[in-house]
Amino acid sequence: MARPDATTERLRGLSDGWVDVRGLDDTALAARIRDDGIDILVDLGGHTGGNRLLVFAREPAPVQVSYLGYPATTGLEAIGYRLTDARADPPGVADDFHGEALIRLNRCFLCYGTPDDAPEVAPRPADGPITFGSFNHLPKVTPEVVATWCRILDRVAGARLILKAKGLASAVTRDRVRALFADHGIAPERVETIAWLPAPGDHLALYGRVDIALDSFPYNGTTTTCEALWMGVPVVTLAGDRHAGRVGASLLATVGRDDLITATRDDYVARAVALAADADGRAAARRDLRERVRRSPLGDAAGLATEIEAAYRAMWRRWCNATAVAATA
Repeated sequence: MARPDATTERLRGLSDGWVDVRGLDDTALAARIRDDGIDILVDLGGHTGGNRLLVFAREPAPVQVSYLGYPATTGLEAIGYRLTDARADPPGVADDFHGEALIRLNRCFLCYGTPDDAPEVAPRPADGPITFGSFNHLPKVTPEVVATWCRILDRVAGARLILKAKGLASAVTRDRVRALFADHGIAPERVETIAWLPAPGDHLALYGRVDIALDSFPYNGTTTTCEALWMGVPVVTLAGDRHAGRVGASLLATVGRDDLITATRDDYVARAVALAADADGRAAARRDLRERVRRSPLGDAAGLATEIEAAYRAMWRRWCNATAVAATA
């Protein structure tokens, strides 16, 4: 990592071998990987800032895999596999858009590390105004998303929306966001904006003010969706036509809430409006969503590790068999 933190130290402590490669250029790092005899090399960054894809292009390991940190193909012939699941990347649909072979786990492709400092789930008043919420990264809140959310606010009398994002610390950004809603007839006082909060517990506590979370599209939330579910808040998602737009469907299906997955914007609006009218359903969600997450594959880190280990073993056997066949040809 360019900026080591507490997570870096935790992972270092769990590792049998740890090499800080920040000072190595791509050629030197590829040489180090070869010298260390790495069999399976996993990319967690894709085309994000600070990636080391040019190391992978040098093919320093016999098996190379993309996983978790990037929601699409790397486009590199040198990376043979990408780990995912059938909800996020449906068979027969997603394969043609990937240079990698898609390895679909028999469960959600990720899990949620439940926070130790999360507050208890607080009940919401049954007779108060409905509060929707989105704590997603602000670039995901596109004009199309705003227009759809405004349709929901139009249909739920007195409803409010809380937006929380780091970019909302800027007054200019706050004014621009409120103007997007005003263009659809939503009064500024119905949209509350909150900037980044340094304490994770304070961030999670904000879900105590939210009745229904609205997922962004076509780029869904991931951590934000898990956090909302952990805090007892149902999340309405719109399943799209690519991985970034289907993560919400994967997460919700994993916790048994397929009813919150929609296929069109009209369905998305209708589902949010119906949930706003269903006080009993929302109260039940606040009672059982945390336990659903805890008991589901989404809360099962050991199970995910076991599946990934099995996938790696299958990749390695495939390479060994191919190498043996080539040697006898």
